Amino acid sequence: MPVGDSMTIGSCGDFTWRYRLWQHLRAVHGGPFRLVGPRDALHDTAADAATSHRYADPAFPPDARRHLAGWGEGWLHMAPLIGDAVRAHRADTLLVSLGLIDLGFYTDAAQTAANVRGFLTAARRADPHIRAVLLPVLANSRAASDPEFAAECARFNALLARAAADLTTPASPFL
Repeated sequence: MPVGDSMTIGSCGDFTWRYRLWQHLRAVHGGPFRLVGPRDALHDTAADAATSHRYADPAFPPDARRHLAGWGEGWLHMAPLIGDAVRAHRADTLLVSLGLIDLGFYTDAAQTAANVRGFLTAARRADPHIRAVLLPVLANSRAASDPEFAAECARFNALLARAAADLTTPASPFL
């Protein structure tokens, strides 16, 4: 299940990373796979809502468009949703790209890391064997011009790695 913010949901006409992942898995994966989640739309900037299904490639199948992502949403927003989403959609692996929105608008590194731990705990409560790949906050234009924000991103990335290491188990690894 792809989980994320604007980089994951994408907007009208985008080739999202979810689309590129689907292409890659189709080309190289030897077995069946499913992309799951409660949402399938893109963000429509004109409507300022996740209402568009105008993907750049109309051949991107509807069942592969599934995700749990939202424009302007972060760990803070996804932590209360992840347990139900994992249960309802039978996700076995979470591909998570969150954090930039949290740090930019809602919480500091420590609170964001606490939300990560809540998210992972809720996901594991829903499925004791859930796996997760957690993307750190990537280099971004704000961090390039704002040293304090860059330092906060670095602090969060260290706390994210610590949370993954602390919470990983052989039955439910977090990377």
